[in-house]
Amino acid sequence: MQHQVVAVGDRESAIIEVTVTGQWSRSLWLQARDMLRRSLSAYPAGLLLDLMRLTDHSAGSAPLWLHAGLQTTHLEPSIPIATCLPAGSALAARLERKGRHYGLGVHADREQARTALSSRRPPTDQVHLQLAPDPTAAAVAREVIRTACEEWGITASLSRARLVVSELVGNAIEHAGTLIDLVVTRLGPRQRGLVRGPRGLRVAVYDRDPRLPHLLTPDMSYLELGQERGYGLRIIDAAARRWGALPTPTGKVVWAVLFDE
Repeated sequence: MQHQVVAVGDRESAIIEVTVTGQWSRSLWLQARDMLRRSLSAYPAGLLLDLMRLTDHSAGSAPLWLHAGLQTTHLEPSIPIATCLPAGSALAARLERKGRHYGLGVHADREQARTALSSRRPPTDQVHLQLAPDPTAAAVAREVIRTACEEWGITASLSRARLVVSELVGNAIEHAGTLIDLVVTRLGPRQRGLVRGPRGLRVAVYDRDPRLPHLLTPDMSYLELGQERGYGLRIIDAAARRWGALPTPTGKVVWAVLFDE
C-alpha cells in the first residue's frame, strides 16, 4: 500500500480534505503533521481528516488528530474539524472516547463528515465573486478588497491586500486563462467591533488549471511554461503572513492570509 498524505481544497464549501493512506509510521506522522500545519494555516471553512485507508491497529496516530482538533478551537474564527474512519477500529474507539473534548467529530464515512462540518461552520463574513480571465479582473478584485476591508474595519492590511489580490488574479489570468472564483473571508473575532484578537482576511483565488505555482528565485525559469516567472509570488510572499496552494477537484486554489499588523 502506498504511504501518502494528500490535501485537496473544495471550491464550493472551502473545506480542506486531508487523506492519509498507508501503515502508520514515523515517516507518515511527519507527512501528516506538516500537511495539517499547512492546511490550518489556510484558515479553511472546515478540515476533514479522511483516515479510511490508514492502517493503525494500535491507535498510535490518535494524539496527532486530537492535537489538531485542539488547535482548531484556538483560532478565530474556530475551524470545524471531523474525521472519517472505519467503525469498530481501535483508532475510532479512542477518538470517539476523547474527540469530543478536543472538538473532533468522528464519523463512519466521508459524506457524514462533510455534512457535520457544514452544520458546524461558524458564522463569518465572506465575499464570493466569479471573474472572467480578462485584463479588468484584477481591478475588479482590488475594488472588492477595498469595499470588504472598509466594511469589516480592516484598515492596516488594505494596501497589502489589494496588492496580493492583484497578483493572485493576475497570475491566474496569465497561467490558467480560465474562469476565476475570488473568495474573501474575514478572520478574527466573530463579532465585528470587538477589540480582542487580530483582524485579518483570507484571500483565495480558484481556477480550473491543476498546475500548482512555485516560488522561484529570480534567475529560475517558470518550469511549467518555459519562461521567467515568479515575481508575483515573491510579492505575495512578502506582503502576506502566509500563503499556499492546493489542488481542487476542478483545478487549484491559491490563497493568502493577511492580518492588521
